[in-house]
Amino acid sequence: MFVLGIESSCDETAAAVVANGREVLSNFIASQVDTHRRFGGVVPEIASREHLEKIDAVVVAALDQAGTTLDQIHGIAVTQGPGLIGSLLVGVNYAKGVALALGLPIVGVNHIEGHVYSTVFEYPAPEYPALALIVSGGHTNLFLLPGPEKYKLVGRTRDDAAGEAFDKVAKLLGLGYPGGPVIDRLARRGDKRAVIFPLAQINDPEHRLDFSFSGLKTAVLRYVREQAIAQVEDADDSPQQILDLCASFQNAVVRALVRSLRKACEIYSPRTIVLGGGVACNSELRAAVAELAEEQRVPAFIPSPVYTTDNAAMIAAAGTPKLLRGDNHGMQLMADVTLRLQNVDVEDPKLRKKVRYRL
Repeated sequence: MFVLGIESSCDETAAAVVANGREVLSNFIASQVDTHRRFGGVVPEIASREHLEKIDAVVVAALDQAGTTLDQIHGIAVTQGPGLIGSLLVGVNYAKGVALALGLPIVGVNHIEGHVYSTVFEYPAPEYPALALIVSGGHTNLFLLPGPEKYKLVGRTRDDAAGEAFDKVAKLLGLGYPGGPVIDRLARRGDKRAVIFPLAQINDPEHRLDFSFSGLKTAVLRYVREQAIAQVEDADDSPQQILDLCASFQNAVVRALVRSLRKACEIYSPRTIVLGGGVACNSELRAAVAELAEEQRVPAFIPSPVYTTDNAAMIAAAGTPKLLRGDNHGMQLMADVTLRLQNVDVEDPKLRKKVRYRL
């Protein structure tokens, strides 16, 4: 089965052709980073306009790269949500137009489920139960997967997503946008123990795996003011104080993420650990998750960087099982910024009761 995937939830216009849910025939991405860099973040209206300008050419490029035509496509999978409404509408409506013109089935895919599926191109099917840590600029969530396409949200951020915290700290230091890659690069030359930032403590037993990064962001701001640290003009020529601050901040984020993941391992005894989302590109996080998995004696599925950022291949992969079942959302498919993953009830072995979480 050849599936055309379309992704436009934020600022990446992407299309891909995936065969049988696992073989990537093409994965074309048009980034808007240069457009939004001067604003220090994504401007929703500008993002949706760029999607409109690029989406047709991106789909054509993906088909050409795959050596296929629309006549060879068996179904379409498109990001339905969550995301920016203007951006989502471009992708959904384009996909519906193609599906209507060619009489193809179409399914909407949850963007976060796409990140869970980002490992299928390089790893075998996970053994269940599995834990999936999805970390990006808009989402920081920890899921228990009792089986295929079954999700229980066991941890989420209470405030800023991890990627958002990276962007805000980078802006504070004058490092530019996006903040994650530049902080990761500079942190390699810094001392991560130079500044010990506290981690948020969440005492609610029903939400003890949650994350919080607003306090960390405030702690960085306070440190910058106390030390009278000025913004840098050239990130690659940053003084040692900035390098140490980047390393210390990044280490605090990674410690917070891995702390909750470790607790989840103690509770649920997973047989696979999955890491996904844009922040999964971070070198320290990748190493820390791999080390934890080794401690737990379970495999860590950590996708290559090209599959961690927003891409359409993961959307096609997540949509393939739905299309194989005969699902077809048709012209009733609508963009949904509040789209939730199906959240199954699973007994929490520590609480001895069923707890339902919402994404």
